[in-house]
Amino acid sequence: MLQKQNLRKAAHLTIPIFFGYVSIGIPFGLMVVNAGYPWWLALFMGLTIFSGTGQYVGIGLMAAGASLPTFLITQFFVGIRHIVYGLSLLKKYDKSRVGLWKYFLIFALTDETYALITTNDVPEGENDGEYYSVIAALNWSYWLLGGLIGALIGSVIPANFSGVDFALNSLFVVLMIEQVKKSRELFPSLCGISTTIISIILCKTGILPDKQVLMVALTLGIAVLIFAKSYLQKKESLKKTENKNKEAE
Repeated sequence: MLQKQNLRKAAHLTIPIFFGYVSIGIPFGLMVVNAGYPWWLALFMGLTIFSGTGQYVGIGLMAAGASLPTFLITQFFVGIRHIVYGLSLLKKYDKSRVGLWKYFLIFALTDETYALITTNDVPEGENDGEYYSVIAALNWSYWLLGGLIGALIGSVIPANFSGVDFALNSLFVVLMIEQVKKSRELFPSLCGISTTIISIILCKTGILPDKQVLMVALTLGIAVLIFAKSYLQKKESLKKTENKNKEAE
């Protein structure tokens, strides 16, 4: 069981996520009801899918009468970036460290939860899996709350929340700033921004398929990061070799 001060710390870390998820969850709930579905579907989708983009896209596909294979394939490509997240969390999510919490952590992994877990250490004396799971569960509850509020409001009164989903973009900016402040490394953020801009240009000019900005940006970003890592490791290796040669002399 987490100590009270560490539970408060986890809750404090997720405050920005609370405002972002509730702000974005409300329009999703409204979208569900406006599409003609019952209010409880917003809650059900949050419990079973837990993906903001996936749920928004899912409602559109359902309203368009898409087949189940189309729905599943689209959801796979929407969430394909989590493969990269998963690879970078192999050590943190090792079963020897997180135990059976691993399965919940895999399900509850989102962009925002990933940002918090990778930039914050587990308090001394606490179980990694339990601490990470509290953070993930709190974020999950915020998303469910936002969707439920929006669906209930939409069931009672008509409302227009267009533009509110921009809060997600603001939330990503805040998380990026926090990561830069803690890691003191600008290169990953600059790499993501520049590759995204290049991807938008390539897709909008027709050089690459339109509506594939995310996939192109991810591919370019990963390629640049791999190249940069390889270059830095090679440079460091050469430096060590030079130092050893100097010591031998």
